[in-house]
Amino acid sequence: MRTLRRSLIVLIAIVVVSELCFAQSITVAAAADLQFAMQDIAARFQKEQGKEIKLTFGSSGNFFQQIQNGAPFDMFFSANLDFAKKLDAAGLTVPGSYYEYAKGKIVIWVQKDSALDLRSGMQVLLNPSIKKIAVANPQHAPYGQAAVAAMQKEGLYEKVKDKFVLGENISQTASFVVSGSADIGIVALSLAQSPNMKDQGRYIEVPVSDYPPIEQACVILSSSKNQETAKQFLSFIKSAVAADTLRRYGFE
Repeated sequence: MRTLRRSLIVLIAIVVVSELCFAQSITVAAAADLQFAMQDIAARFQKEQGKEIKLTFGSSGNFFQQIQNGAPFDMFFSANLDFAKKLDAAGLTVPGSYYEYAKGKIVIWVQKDSALDLRSGMQVLLNPSIKKIAVANPQHAPYGQAAVAAMQKEGLYEKVKDKFVLGENISQTASFVVSGSADIGIVALSLAQSPNMKDQGRYIEVPVSDYPPIEQACVILSSSKNQETAKQFLSFIKSAVAADTLRRYGFE
């Protein structure tokens, strides 16, 4: 009887601890340009706070649609302001949680052994040797919208649009050019400076005057079951530690 009682106590303790751990974890939907920066930030937060951050990366536009349809995320980090603002206006966020955390930049990226000369900037896209240009889908990816705006500003869009290979998000777009599926790509500076890409190729920044600012914002979703942990993570995002990490990956 005593042994059975001890076993029940141990079992109850395990269940309670498991429930506490679950309550202290949050699921974050983050724009694909944050893939490496957010992994570093989340790891630091988990180490300091002992609370788990589950990260899912993808297209901001797709996440926006999923959240409207009830996707079970606790926080959303968008690659633009519009999606976060629309969720806020629709009453789907925790009041006061809207926060503009960074500005992104786009670059033109090629493999290290490419013969293309990037010193001509966007004009390199007119090189006849280029058969495929990797671009994020502008219908739902803010980085794709920025790339199209830059090409239009330079008067190139109509001349090169038939060569586009569209990525579902900026991470997939980068993978196209890294793998050789595209000859050149317009990708996020944050990915070009990531461990996966920085030694694989060369890049040149697209002048920020060529495209609207890629201002990025996050929100805590009102449907979150773990709002306290989400608020703690938001406070961490506002810290100097998180800001330094974002700057290290090329964000402003």
